[in-house]
Order: sequence, then C-alpha cells, then structure tokens
Amino acid sequence: MTRVAAVDCGTNSIRLLVADLDAATGGFTELDRRMQVVRLGQDVDRTGRLAPEALERTFAACREYAEVIRSLDASRVRFVATSASRDAENRDAFVRGVVDILGVEPEVVTGDQEAAFSFTGATKELTGAGLDTPYLVTDIGGGSTELVVGTDGVSAARSVDIGCVRMTERHLVRDGAVTDPPTAEQIAAIRADVDTALDAAEKTVPLTSARTLVGLAGSVTTVAAIALDLPAYDPAATHHARVSLDRVREITDRLVHSTHAERAAIPVMHPGRVDVIAAGAVILQAVMERSGAEEVVVSEHDILDGIAWTLA
Repeated sequence: MTRVAAVDCGTNSIRLLVADLDAATGGFTELDRRMQVVRLGQDVDRTGRLAPEALERTFAACREYAEVIRSLDASRVRFVATSASRDAENRDAFVRGVVDILGVEPEVVTGDQEAAFSFTGATKELTGAGLDTPYLVTDIGGGSTELVVGTDGVSAARSVDIGCVRMTERHLVRDGAVTDPPTAEQIAAIRADVDTALDAAEKTVPLTSARTLVGLAGSVTTVAAIALDLPAYDPAATHHARVSLDRVREITDRLVHSTHAERAAIPVMHPGRVDVIAAGAVILQAVMERSGAEEVVVSEHDILDGIAWTLA
C-alpha cells in the first residue's frame, strides 16, 4: 500500500484526501477526507483575477491540510487546481503561496485532465455494480462542468464554463448580493447559458449515447441529500444513491423559488452552498434532460479520488 495525499482546489471549495492505495489490487483505505468552502473563484468571471481575501481563505485551508498530511505521514502529495486558477491573471501568487505552505507546486490542469481524473475517481469502483455502460460522468464544479463519456476509460470529454459559482455571479448577483429569491428571468438566463454550453459539448461528447449518468460534486450530492430527506448530511447515504429526473425537477423548482433563509434552513445544506445551489441544480436538471437520463447515480468519489489513484 502507498499512502498518498490528494488536494483538489476548485472554484468553490478545497478538499483533501489521504488514503492508502494498492494499484495492483485496487485496494483503497481512506484515512482522512475533508472539505472547506473558500470560494477561490470569487469574482474571477468578472475581474479575471483572484481576490486577495479569496487567496487568504485558501491559504488558511492549505495550512490546516499541511498539518494533516504531516501527521499522517503521506509519502506522495499531489495538488491539482482547476477552473478558477486556470482563468486568473494573477495565478502566480496562488502558486507561490501553495508551494510555501505545502512544499508542492499546484498543477493547474486542463479541462480534459480534470475530466479524466473525475472519470477515474467516479467509476473505478462501479465495475460489477450492474450498471449499464457507457457512463456519462458529470462533475458540476464552481467554475466549470466536466462531461465525460466512457466505459473502461475516457472515450470523449469536454469541460464547459457553467459552474454553480460562475452562473450565480453572472446572473443572480445584483448590487453585490444574490437576488432573494431569484427572478424567473434570471433562472432563464442561467438555463440559456447552460443549454448553449451543452450544444458546444455535444460536438465532441455524445451525451445521449450513455446508458448511466453518474453525478459528482457538491451540487449533485446536496440535491441527492435533499431527495433522501436526510436529517443531516451523510455521505454514506448519498454515495450511489439514485435520484430520478422527476425528483431533480421538483427539487430544482423548490430551490430556485426559495429565499436565502429557506435554503439555509434545509438540514443538509452546507453554508457555503446556500447561494449557489440553485444554479447547480439547474445545471444538473439540464444535463439530465439533454442526455435523456431518467435518473442520476450519485457518487461521493470524484476528481479527488482520481488524483489519488495517479499517485498509487
């Protein structure tokens, strides 16, 4: 077994996984998995730069993760940064800060690399689960959404700029605050952007060819937790849960018509997702409708797990 540490730094959250892996047998023992919402991508869509306060929130999380990695004595560490740091003019400041704290340079990966990590992380344990292939793995992040079709590996992939934070900041923010609740026109504008992005994705990814839709990341797992009516968020319950398209439509309609206080009162809602979950749910519903999926299989294993397996 090899003890590895994987860090996934996205637009909305930064996550850590420390695990013992065996590449030969597929053995996987999770030692620590944690997440913080740091909103690194704050205003990047508008300014093209990482905000100083967003960098400091991210660096504070990195300091905590460095202590965990040291205490568990991981022998290999990989830090992957995704959409927000790809887009930012001042990403060098981000790179320097991470190197100073963790001693490893963050890899600002391409959308295609991100898609491959997500596919590996989500599907490695699905072999023998009785699900029809090919899979369509959909990773709804803060800044982008990855769409990947494949069976044993990736056959087609596309990353499109329709993440939940990006869509919220672009369409739901007025005078520095998220509209409470969003208007019908704002939600329609999000859906129009999503549909345009899916049009582009379909030029390279055959969305309707997939037999099983696998959904990843916070927007999907939160919708699943709401669908299950959980009293508190429980990843063991959401992992491999199946949520029908009708239920996703129902929850999306509820979220887009809710106020901030109503969304915050949902027992499974992470405080960092209250303002962006409506946009995330709209994206999930659109992908399901476009691909023809009648249900989504939810996975708590995603890009973070895929990064870890590259170190095994």
